[in-house]
Amino acid sequence: MNFSGIIAGAAVFLIIGICHPIVIKMEYYWGKKSWWVLFAAGLVFAAISLLVDALLVSTILGAAAFSCFWGIHEILSQEMRVLRGWFPENPSRHDYYEQRRSRLGILLKEYPSHRNLRDKLK
Repeated sequence: MNFSGIIAGAAVFLIIGICHPIVIKMEYYWGKKSWWVLFAAGLVFAAISLLVDALLVSTILGAAAFSCFWGIHEILSQEMRVLRGWFPENPSRHDYYEQRRSRLGILLKEYPSHRNLRDKLK
């Protein structure tokens, strides 16, 4: 029997499960400008993945890299969730959120999807 697919799947599941709260905390404490941390981590994981000879380990590192890259998108979406009140905002950054809400205004209410709102803002 070959368990490498099951192990890789379980590892990816854990990586995604770990990345989700990390993205929430990063947006809460540092805002969307912290995207570069995820980008750097993704590059590091991708580089290590290229250097590792073991296929399973390389696969898991590649999954971690692309989970970090996906986290960049999620950090931007997380800010929209906070602006809508779906997640708590950091009280020390309240002025920033109020400024963003006033700039976005009615758009936050008209467009329930983050994607539609971003398309409207372009």
